[in-house]
Amino acid sequence: MSLHPSLQSYADAWTHSIEAISELVTPLVEGEWNRATPCPGWSVRDIVSHVIGLDCEMLGDPRPIHTLPRDLYHVQNDHQRYMEMQVDVRRHHTAPEMTSELEYTIIRRSRQLRNESREPGAMVRGPLGTEETLEFAMRKRAFDVWVHEQDLRVAVGRPGNLDSPGAYVTRDMLLAVLPKVVAKDASAPANSAVVFDVHGPVEFLRTVRVDADGRGTIDGAPSLGPAATLSLDWETYVKLACGRVTPDAVYDRIKTEGDLDLAQAILHSLSTTP
Repeated sequence: MSLHPSLQSYADAWTHSIEAISELVTPLVEGEWNRATPCPGWSVRDIVSHVIGLDCEMLGDPRPIHTLPRDLYHVQNDHQRYMEMQVDVRRHHTAPEMTSELEYTIIRRSRQLRNESREPGAMVRGPLGTEETLEFAMRKRAFDVWVHEQDLRVAVGRPGNLDSPGAYVTRDMLLAVLPKVVAKDASAPANSAVVFDVHGPVEFLRTVRVDADGRGTIDGAPSLGPAATLSLDWETYVKLACGRVTPDAVYDRIKTEGDLDLAQAILHSLSTTP
């Protein structure tokens, strides 16, 4: 048996992004691994450590036994502490150690994916002792690796791959949470609609509709009288939704129409990554 067809797009997206990450960081000299990235609190080395660590967990490797320092300002909750463990344990690794472990992890994970025979609904280990389906875990890995590829591209000044396979997985992951963002987090009024018009390498027009009970749904049909419309480019949308920038920092790249207070509330609720 081989990888289930419904999982292949996630494997392809992961492969594309992980190979791009390897290409980005392999030429870096030691000092460049300490460059800051848009991901709060993490350097280039930290992001690569995170990517390695989570793929090792997908392989079933045991998590490191390690005590975190108390002065990590960006670590505020259990989820962040969980993620920081794989990062902090590698903070003093050299550039050759990092690239070697990355390449070895890519080889192991690629072999695992080629031989993967489990069904999409098979349960696998998730963060903090949770369980999740294999399909969700692979979709989340493709999303995570693409977002971190973009973090690294910003850090090393090599933009690109904004429309690669991982970008479309990311689009779908971010769209899935938009109804909650609009209806619950931003408290859009009942019986209203909000339109998102995103342009650039990845384009989409989506309408989030809030029903009489305050529940949100999303579709691709335009709304004739939306409460608010938000127009922005794909890169800005990703950076907002992944908490890489604040709305105030990119306000000149966003066009809002209709209820401006609601639009502001949505923009400030858009960041949904832990």
